[in-house]
Amino acid sequence: MITCGIEIKGSEVILCLLSKQDGLFQIADCRQTRHTLNNPNDSESVRKFQFLLKKLFEDYKVKRAVIRERPTKGKFAGGSVGFKIEAIIQLIDTVQVDLFSGAKVKDILQHNPMPIPFKATGLRAFQESAFTVAYAALSEHIPDA
Repeated sequence: MITCGIEIKGSEVILCLLSKQDGLFQIADCRQTRHTLNNPNDSESVRKFQFLLKKLFEDYKVKRAVIRERPTKGKFAGGSVGFKIEAIIQLIDTVQVDLFSGAKVKDILQHNPMPIPFKATGLRAFQESAFTVAYAALSEHIPDA
């Protein structure tokens, strides 16, 4: 199952595709790791942005998207465009979308540390947060129901 880690910065989404099979992590190539919502006040622009992400998820057979959650208030609070992008992604009906807080990611990484340093992944530096949230989502222990 391919998971897409997503970090939202301003009007831009940063993506990292990651899968886990038999305990091994695999970083999938992605044709474009950054996408920008150019005009967040234009409904046609919002629809095109959502279509672009939905198509990318379909093309790469992404089953789960995990967004690094941003605080709603305080020094590091997300902006209105970022929350609009978050809603756009959550409304894509072909993938399961989850939000992971920084505390949740930190807790998961404490129990499941990354086996290699980020620099050894071959990803670009700006993808580190997206990779980390995808790794945390795939490492999360889900108790048996």
